[in-house]
Amino acid sequence: MPEPARPFAWFMLSGDGQAILTGHGFGSQRRRCRGGRLRASTGHARLARDDPVSGANLPSREANRLAWPWVAGLLGLALLAAALYALGSGRFHLPLGEVLRLLAGSQDAPSTAETVLWQIRGPRVLASIVVGAALAASGVALQSVFRNPLAAPDLLGVSAGAALGAVLGIFLGWSVFAIQASAFAGGLAAVALVYAVGTVLPLRDRTLSLVLAGIAIGSMLGALIALVKTLADPYTQLPAITFWLLGSFSSITTVDLALLATLTVLGLVPLVLMRWRADALALSDDEVHALGLRLPVLRLALVCGATLATSGTVAAAGIIGWIGLVVPHAARLMVGASFPRVLPVAMLLGALLMLVIDTFGRSIGQSEVPPGVLTALVGAPVLFALMIRRADG
Repeated sequence: MPEPARPFAWFMLSGDGQAILTGHGFGSQRRRCRGGRLRASTGHARLARDDPVSGANLPSREANRLAWPWVAGLLGLALLAAALYALGSGRFHLPLGEVLRLLAGSQDAPSTAETVLWQIRGPRVLASIVVGAALAASGVALQSVFRNPLAAPDLLGVSAGAALGAVLGIFLGWSVFAIQASAFAGGLAAVALVYAVGTVLPLRDRTLSLVLAGIAIGSMLGALIALVKTLADPYTQLPAITFWLLGSFSSITTVDLALLATLTVLGLVPLVLMRWRADALALSDDEVHALGLRLPVLRLALVCGATLATSGTVAAAGIIGWIGLVVPHAARLMVGASFPRVLPVAMLLGALLMLVIDTFGRSIGQSEVPPGVLTALVGAPVLFALMIRRADG
C-alpha cells in the first residue's frame, strides 16, 4: 500500500504585505500565525494584511501598488536635492551653479571651492547618507527578526560593544584607524557574546533569550564604558570620548568613506538576498518549518547583516540613535509591511533624515551640534506622532 503523501507547501509573497501559502495537505484548515490571520481554503492559504511587527492593519493592495513607485521616486528626488544643498551650505558657501559645475568636472572653479567640495563636504555628505541608510536597514531587519516594534540596531549590544572598543582605543592612545578597527571588532564581539549567552539560557523562546541577553550584556558594556570614562584624563581623553560617543561626521575622510561603504554593502547583501523570505518571520515557528525554511539560518543571516552594517557605522561616525528605531515605522506607514518594499524605502528615508540632521547641525551656529543629540530631539517626537497615528488608524 503506498504511503500517503505528506503535506508540503510553498511560501510566496504577493508584494503587498500578503503571504500566500500553497501546496498539498493544508486543505481547508484555519490556523493562526503571529502578525496576522492565516486564512486557508482548498489548496492555498493567505496571510491577512497585518503588520508583522506591530499587528496594525496595512493599506490595501491597490494603495500599495500606487504608493510604492511614487514614494521611492519622491524620496530619491528629495535626497538628491538635500545632497546638492548640503554640498553648498556651510561657513564657506558654494552657490548651486558652482556645485553643479564642480560635479560636472569643470576646471574653472577656484581651487578653494574644489578642495571644500571634494575633500571636506563630499565625503561628509556621502558618509551621512550611507550611515542613515545602513541604520534604517538594520532597524527593519531586527524589528522583523524579533517581531518587536522597539527593536533597534543597539538591541543586541552592537552599539555598546563598538562604543567600548572605541573608548578603550582612545583611552590607550591608539591611532584613528586603530580606534575604528577596535570599535568594529567590539560590535561584532558583543553580538557574538549575546548569541552565546542567549543559546545557553533555559528558555523555550530563542528570540526572547536573545533579547534578554542583549539587554543584560548591553548594560554591562555600558558600565564598562562608564568605568573607562572615570579613569580617563579629564582634560584630554574624556572630552574626546564624550565627543565620539555623541557621533560626528566632521573627521570623515575618503579612506573612512571607502571603508564605511564597503562594510555597509557587505552588511546589506544578506538583507537584500533574504528580502523575499523575510516576510515568513510574520508566521509562527511551526508554520515556517512547514514551509521548508530554516528559521535559525534566516534569523542569523539577517542579524549578521544588520550587525555588520551597524558596526561599520559606529566605527566611522560614533553612536547615532533613533534612526534605526523610527524610520522603519515611517516606511511601513508609507508602503505597508512587506519587507521587500520597506527595506529600500526605509534606506532612502533614513539617508534623507540623517543628511538633513547633519546639515542642520553644522549650519545653526559657530560650533557643530552632534548628530546624536539632534536625532534624539527629532526622533522622540516623531515616534510619538507615529504611535498616535497608528493608534488612530
